[in-house]
Amino acid sequence: MSFRVNTNVAAMNALRNLGNTAGDFNKSISRLSTGLRINSAADDPAGLIISESFRAQLT
Repeated sequence: MSFRVNTNVAAMNALRNLGNTAGDFNKSISRLSTGLRINSAADDPAGLIISESFRAQLT
């Protein structure tokens, strides 16, 4: 008896795209909920360095 394994390439691509879209959605919701342009260093590393240097000058 032989078995045949098939993959559903279209479903796998749809699942990958859904995961990417969900990640982008979560990032957008995080930005909207805090009202900040930079929530973490991953958002804008150079901008974070500049904003932290400004913050240090104010204190």
